[in-house]
Amino acid sequence: MSIFRTKPIERIIQEAAAEGSGTLRRVLGPVNLVTLGVGAIIGTGIFVLTGQAAAAYAGPAIVLSMVLAGLASALAGLCYAEFASTVPIAGSAYTYGYATLGEFIAWIIGWDLILEYALGAATVAVGWSGYVVSFLADLGIHVPPALSAAPGTVLTVAGGGTVTAVFNLPAVLITALVTALLVVGIKESATVNAVIVVVKVTVVVVVIAAGAVFVNMANLMPFVPPNQGRFGAYGWSGVLRGAGVIFFAYIGFDAVSTAAQEAKNPQRDMPIGILGSLLLCTILYVAVSGVMVGLVPYQQLGVAAPMAVAIDAARVHAQGTAWAALMGSMPYVVKIGAIAGLSSVMVVMMMGQPRIFYSMASDGLLPPWAKKIHPRFRTPHITTLVTGIIVGVAAGFTPISVLGELVSIGTLLAFVIVSVGVLALRRRRPELHRPFRTPLVPLVPILSAAVALSLMLGLPWQTWKRLLIWMLVGIALYFAYGRRHSLVQAEAAASQEAR
Repeated sequence: MSIFRTKPIERIIQEAAAEGSGTLRRVLGPVNLVTLGVGAIIGTGIFVLTGQAAAAYAGPAIVLSMVLAGLASALAGLCYAEFASTVPIAGSAYTYGYATLGEFIAWIIGWDLILEYALGAATVAVGWSGYVVSFLADLGIHVPPALSAAPGTVLTVAGGGTVTAVFNLPAVLITALVTALLVVGIKESATVNAVIVVVKVTVVVVVIAAGAVFVNMANLMPFVPPNQGRFGAYGWSGVLRGAGVIFFAYIGFDAVSTAAQEAKNPQRDMPIGILGSLLLCTILYVAVSGVMVGLVPYQQLGVAAPMAVAIDAARVHAQGTAWAALMGSMPYVVKIGAIAGLSSVMVVMMMGQPRIFYSMASDGLLPPWAKKIHPRFRTPHITTLVTGIIVGVAAGFTPISVLGELVSIGTLLAFVIVSVGVLALRRRRPELHRPFRTPLVPLVPILSAAVALSLMLGLPWQTWKRLLIWMLVGIALYFAYGRRHSLVQAEAAASQEAR
């Protein structure tokens, strides 16, 4: 049996068109899909990475870095859009890999996507915990420090003393809440996500509008600070380095493709969801970065909460003006926006992971219980609960730095495989109907894969080592279970015996 046997496109499309109590419910329209994408993209990046990249690499030209990062993300987005419209089934890059590069590559990417979706949700849960603990403290409610971070994390408390954390309770609680929401139903989850997206986009727009009034043009000069004598330290190389850092703020649009089997008209709506969310977020990112570097000198933004620094400067300028009351409340508004933003990211990420498991189980690569659908809610309830447990344990006991790097390398690997898959499918099945076609093939897929691979190579060796260990565990599971129970392999073997 060949481990690189592909799954026929026609069979995938037939499965996607099936209806019944054992299938996912098609209830999502283009607006739902766009809000899912925005919900996944706008999170920690817009509240943290923007200012840090401006301070360390690009200065006011972080605006250009945002544009470049958006274009780089669009390369991968175009590849995802072609696959999502051509192969409209749950599973995202896993399904695309199965159709083009074979079963073993599909397993590798399905196993890899656990790093993106499950650990991605855990990373966001830890960030959510930090913002909630801070916001509650503002209201006079104090979460015990020992229950607000991963074990071994040393936290400074009032009075200058320190406490060693043992468990991140808020992160586990939000994970349990999101898990319950996702079990109830995809439509309900998408509706809640849409409401949260409206809240956080409104907050971002308010920050842009209010901050723009107090922009000091002197802070924008020189727009591209002179290089400091080494690559990436300002100058045009700094703009490029800033784009590389900011790229991670755009990660999440691919989560839209996991909902392809629940879209009403996936051939038309999936490209709208993927590319529409990318376009909207790029506009917001460019505007926010421009306002932040206009409010304060970019050197002051290299902190954990750069948006708070920018808003504080605007508050000072607003004193004695009609904007004073609004700007006085902005720190609370920003925290509410951050909490809402991170909540919606968790919803989308934890929605994507069970659907990867569902697709893998439908192909026989995972046990049958992983593809069971709740008879009432029509959601993959068992794998949703399993995902919730994985995310809860990771969020409660793992430092955010380790989680973040694993999410980055896992996502970028998926981008590489999808980009290569577009080329492979164009070569093998040129006659296939493609409702959306990636333009400028092979240039766009090659550039997409090259950008993702170069960013992977820039990650620390420790992250690569963890990825290799994770992949070795996955390969062992494939040969121990997946290969033996694969439906595609079983059908091929039966066909050969019949001959």
